[in-house]
Amino acid sequence: MNLMQTTMPVAARNAVALDTITYAIGESPIGKILAARSDIGVCAILIGSDAEALEQDLGGRFPGKALVEDEATLRDDLAAIARFIETPSVGLDLPLDMRHGTPFQQQVWVVLRAIPCGATITYTALARRLGQPTGARAVATACAANAIALGIPCHRVVRADGTLAGYRWGVERKRALLNKEAAI
Repeated sequence: MNLMQTTMPVAARNAVALDTITYAIGESPIGKILAARSDIGVCAILIGSDAEALEQDLGGRFPGKALVEDEATLRDDLAAIARFIETPSVGLDLPLDMRHGTPFQQQVWVVLRAIPCGATITYTALARRLGQPTGARAVATACAANAIALGIPCHRVVRADGTLAGYRWGVERKRALLNKEAAI
């Protein structure tokens, strides 16, 4: 038991745990990957080229939370993410914390998680699936707000004509992910 555990009341320790997000940064074939966990599960998988920019992105997504770098705790998550990028057919079976979005965004994210590896869906078809036939822009906004890349596979959403649209992590990364999945 550490000093915090022995000197803080249980309620205070629980509040600290709820306000803490641990994270680590690793390498992958598509760039640097930042994995972050809350007390519930993975709350962010961010992709980029610059570790500092990823840390800033994480801080911007979770203001007021204590961000603690902890490579040892997240080593297995980073390995699972890298394995998924290399071999998407293995899936990405991590507990997710999807609380950090509006109710509509969360609905979009749940539907996205049901899209099988190697398949795609259009923004319009996804909106229709949610009972919002004119909601393609709202779906695109929900995809852009997704902090859990790969775990919530917004890379599987394409334009109505099948072309790749803007992807938060870069269209080239989206293309690479879809090409890997299509090869299954």
